[in-house]
Amino acid sequence: MSGVLDGIRVLDFGRYIAGPHCGALLSDFGAEVIRIEKVDGSEDRFLSPLTDQGEGASFIQHARNKMGMTLNPTKPEGREVVRRLVETADVVMANVPASGLKAMGIDYESLKAIKSDIILTTSSAFGSTGPYADKVGFDGVAQAMSGNMHLTGFDARPMKSFAPYVDFSTGILCAYGTVLALYERNQTGKGQVVEGSLLASALNVNNANLMEQAVLGINRQAIGNRAHHASPADAFQTTDGWVFIQAIGQPLFKRWVELINEPHWLDDERFESDQNRGDHGAIISERMAQWCKDKSTAEVLSLLEKARIPAGEVLSPQQCLDNEHVNEAEFLHYIDYPGLKTPAPIVEPPIKLSRTPGKITKRPPTLGEHTDQILKSLGYDAEQIQNLRDQRVV
Repeated sequence: MSGVLDGIRVLDFGRYIAGPHCGALLSDFGAEVIRIEKVDGSEDRFLSPLTDQGEGASFIQHARNKMGMTLNPTKPEGREVVRRLVETADVVMANVPASGLKAMGIDYESLKAIKSDIILTTSSAFGSTGPYADKVGFDGVAQAMSGNMHLTGFDARPMKSFAPYVDFSTGILCAYGTVLALYERNQTGKGQVVEGSLLASALNVNNANLMEQAVLGINRQAIGNRAHHASPADAFQTTDGWVFIQAIGQPLFKRWVELINEPHWLDDERFESDQNRGDHGAIISERMAQWCKDKSTAEVLSLLEKARIPAGEVLSPQQCLDNEHVNEAEFLHYIDYPGLKTPAPIVEPPIKLSRTPGKITKRPPTLGEHTDQILKSLGYDAEQIQNLRDQRVV
């Protein structure tokens, strides 16, 4: 079965998460993605090490399905390799600032001079315009500046999300933009720049809260796991763990008050709408906590499911790996890699296509595993390749 993006070649100069995740998503659906990294390995290869050689969890996740080569594009000989690669490519992807793109010779003007219909997919911390355009940043910085970190946590202590949702959403949006640019190129024959930024992604996720602030000036503060706009929506302790419950809308609230035997709350003006219930969420959470405290997690979830109220157990990472639904729904693909003590679980493509599904077919490449193969395909002979190695171009 062919992939949707079969025949598309992507040069992946990405690092850490946003760029490499974009490349991984494209590779899942058939694109040939070549990961290009520093001669000694790029920094993200060794973050959160899992193997004896030091390869990390993020690298193993995001380098699946890719070919791998090393290259120093700042050297003249490296620029020539870049030129030959670009001639064969459809997309160049890099999440580095504009100055970095120029230093590597992969800014859009340089690329377009080599191949007129090339697509450049790039992302940075703050975008290419505005006073912060040249500043550097990571996921946590964007979380902090978007207003979301202020609304997360307890009382006056801000807290970021442990999982880097800004990086991942930027990678997803860049993959989306790349596919749009490829579609448009099929119609016009022209390339273009696809640009994402961490701050734009973070603002996108927090947009509704920013609108509320702009229009109403409410100045909300963090209230832990409770929701500002509905209730019950909170984490509750059971006799053997924790559950998270989220009831939004009048039908769910009606079923909830019937479950906990507080039907008179349906006539209480404090709880007459989602917003009112959010405003008085501490009262509702306290009542739900009392209802949960002498029941097991299984009992709480069973009663909530019978009432058709959304809820889930708060799982540790190990409990998540052991969860029956996670396993039986085949969300995880276990992949081996040199130096791993046991196969590592990589999430299958999180979007499903019924006729042309994405799939994980190849383990991540070892450092420079396909360098010789790729250079030979570009016309380099064995002696030239050895010279490039001697000069640490590759």
